[in-house]
Amino acid sequence: MTIAPADIEAISLRFSRVRSETEELARPLSAEDQTVQSMPDTSPTKWHRAHVTWFFETFVLAPFEFDFRPHHAAYGYLFNSYYEQVGSRFPRPQRGLVSRPGIAEVAAYREAIDERMLALISSASPAVLAQIEPLIELGLHHEQQHQELLLMDIKHVLSLNPLEPAYRSTAPASADDPGPIRWVDVAGGVVPIGHPGAGAGFAFDNEGPRHDALLVPYRFANRLITCGEWLDFMADGGYHRSELWLSDGWYTRNAEGWEAPLYWRNDDPRDSWRRHTLEGTRPVEPSDPVCHVSFYEADAYATWAGCRLATEFEWEHAAVLDAGAEDLFGVCWQWTESAYRPYPGFRPVDGAIGEYNGKFMINTMVLRGSCSYTPDGHARPTYRNFFSPHTRWHRSGVRLASDR
Repeated sequence: MTIAPADIEAISLRFSRVRSETEELARPLSAEDQTVQSMPDTSPTKWHRAHVTWFFETFVLAPFEFDFRPHHAAYGYLFNSYYEQVGSRFPRPQRGLVSRPGIAEVAAYREAIDERMLALISSASPAVLAQIEPLIELGLHHEQQHQELLLMDIKHVLSLNPLEPAYRSTAPASADDPGPIRWVDVAGGVVPIGHPGAGAGFAFDNEGPRHDALLVPYRFANRLITCGEWLDFMADGGYHRSELWLSDGWYTRNAEGWEAPLYWRNDDPRDSWRRHTLEGTRPVEPSDPVCHVSFYEADAYATWAGCRLATEFEWEHAAVLDAGAEDLFGVCWQWTESAYRPYPGFRPVDGAIGEYNGKFMINTMVLRGSCSYTPDGHARPTYRNFFSPHTRWHRSGVRLASDR
């Protein structure tokens, strides 16, 4: 077995590029910004930076680096997320209490592990490189997931600051009026679902095995639901009509006091709605896609509209067909009506790395697509994102479907 020098260089360059992108995302944030944890679902920016570094140290350096020594004896405890087979970990809801190590020490940790990783890549034998390359690729996609989480989490942090600070100053242009929804008729039938496997690029284990699914003919909305359409739902009492909601959704709506999507504000009834964004607090633009709604809200809206959400298989098939649907990627993750469960024949890999996805296949719902915070090159039609049905801090929106 031989590994060309160009392949080694490509692995090193991709590793360095993805790692540097994380630091660029953190650069606008102060030490105080990076330490805050605003709720148990979020993590401090500093923790994200350290955790993705711990991933490479734990799953690549520890088994393959000659004479391995941990960078710091406590970091395995502080920055392990949920890998039970690796060892104990600091409680997730209390990550914001870890004021030390500070951001400078986390930066030093990242630099040290990067140096050791690049040294391992350049010096590894062909046999070792063949073993670590898939782990490196998994680690880089894992880091890209945390790049998106970093933005989602800091958005929630800054939304609670009474000064209404912005993460960045340049705001994207508002969307043009998309016009009425057009329906894409999809024939259905027995269709292949899931990632094709080796040779078709990277995929997480939950995207396979590839299998056939039977789809009844259906209609798929050409675009996402807009803020203006959501305002119509609100004006028609959408948040106060129990008949539109699933039982647990109605309970959650009342317990949380939901009146609008997350980050929408209307402190004075005489004023129009505003929403917190990464660029600060801005007016709600009716033509923009609505986002930061829970599965429960998305399902209630679909019921109000006389439609439903697509299944994840319907969504994937429509995306693969490329039959005229817009904004499938790069705007909002889109809720489906599918529970997050394993595909037929799915088996987690052995060892701690097998805890990556499989053990979360319960009590969550699947979202498809990607959002504006998703790193370039990280989206694909088979990608299965998943969140609990009550959560809203991720950038999730609504696309309708219906039976033909």
